[in-house]
Amino acid sequence: MNKIRIKKTFALLLATSVLVVLALSGCSGGKSAGDVAPGNDGDSAKSGSSGEKVTITHYTIDSEDRTFIEKLIPDFEAEHPNIKVKVEKAPYEQFDSKLQTLIAGGKSPDVTSHYGYGGFAEYYNKDMLLDMNDIIQEDGFKSSDYNIPDDLMKIYTVKDHVYGIPVNMYVTLMLYNKDMFDAANVPYPPSDYEDKSWTFDKMVEDAKKMTLVSGDIAKTQYGVDFTWSERDMRPLYFGAEPYSQDTWTNGGVPSETHFDSPEVIAAYNKLFNLILKDKVSPTTEWSKSVAGQNGDAFVTGKVGMTVSGSWSLAGSNDFPFKVGVAAVPAGGNDKVRSVLFVDPLLILKGSKHPKEAFEWIKYLVSDEVQEKSIELSGGNPPVNTKAAETYYKHFDGIDPADVKKVYEGAVKYGFESYNHLITHYSQINDMFINEMQPIDTGHKTVEEVMPTIQKKVMEIIKR
Repeated sequence: MNKIRIKKTFALLLATSVLVVLALSGCSGGKSAGDVAPGNDGDSAKSGSSGEKVTITHYTIDSEDRTFIEKLIPDFEAEHPNIKVKVEKAPYEQFDSKLQTLIAGGKSPDVTSHYGYGGFAEYYNKDMLLDMNDIIQEDGFKSSDYNIPDDLMKIYTVKDHVYGIPVNMYVTLMLYNKDMFDAANVPYPPSDYEDKSWTFDKMVEDAKKMTLVSGDIAKTQYGVDFTWSERDMRPLYFGAEPYSQDTWTNGGVPSETHFDSPEVIAAYNKLFNLILKDKVSPTTEWSKSVAGQNGDAFVTGKVGMTVSGSWSLAGSNDFPFKVGVAAVPAGGNDKVRSVLFVDPLLILKGSKHPKEAFEWIKYLVSDEVQEKSIELSGGNPPVNTKAAETYYKHFDGIDPADVKKVYEGAVKYGFESYNHLITHYSQINDMFINEMQPIDTGHKTVEEVMPTIQKKVMEIIKR
């Protein structure tokens, strides 16, 4: 993690996105020293400097890998007796809608991140974020003091104005069930991204050896669950680009999309064939039946391999089987095999106590707390390069060298997640889920569905 290289496309996106929202965000220049931060009144600004007790709200997902921050609050409050921290929670599916409701009702949280379907570009274009420059300058904050790589800080810096401080960095990786591999006498997949033998077709070949479909659900198991990024981004894995290149240089608003192109349709057919033709992957309904509405079927021990975000690695110490970590197999795109998910801590414009919120952010990205958070969260990956070495060693039964190799390879072949890059993403994602459901169930073909998706995604973008 010492040489993290975030793709230049995202830097270009954020560097130019101000052209789209310049009139709304007012970020053509910093505020004068005497100005009060947006959403702040004179009294609240005064309360921060006077030491008067204030309460800040941290809004997050209602899951153990996020709500662990509640365990950090007592120590923080002991060090900052004038600041109380309240945690506001929401389920993943309701995260974005509840955030908008809170803001509209004048109850904006102080600190959050893009933990829902929407991402930084959407929040930025909606003018929801506080420019942290004045606070950073007054505080003397330097990312190097917190071992945060400059490349990560640049992701959330627009025209030299900072809108977010990175706290976690997830990648796409493969987890595999060693017990299932051993039972099928299949060699473990490699952790080295430079191993040219590890391809998508080889993954399917191995998956077939571990798949057993039975009328008895208790006996059914599948070889692989391939959930590489969100649905609209998956063609990129095979080298098909569904959004026009200007998307990354004009504020996350594509002039064209290509979801009905032969290349994109072929890519989706490869993925759905895992379920419908090769039958090595579970349907959504089967996954729900064994793991619950929002559960992970891999955790049940009935799936041999899973390709997803590295949040799946968190909690692996408690899985009821031996776990390995491997590289994402090569799918035909020589440059991209992994998706990067860098989570920043953001201060919303509605915050009445931005200085106190920034103190909380600094605490969460400090060396000691980043290391402590790895254990408390079950394995969240830190941005702090010093804490990263602890992260690699966190997972029982998994060689730290493999974790490090997978992470470094994923970053080398990574592209930032589309949900962080494209505006109106919440609406786009909801539409994809609804429109693609008939493909998953076998009621419609990819060829039948993609023209409708192409039309609707353009309607959302033009809106």
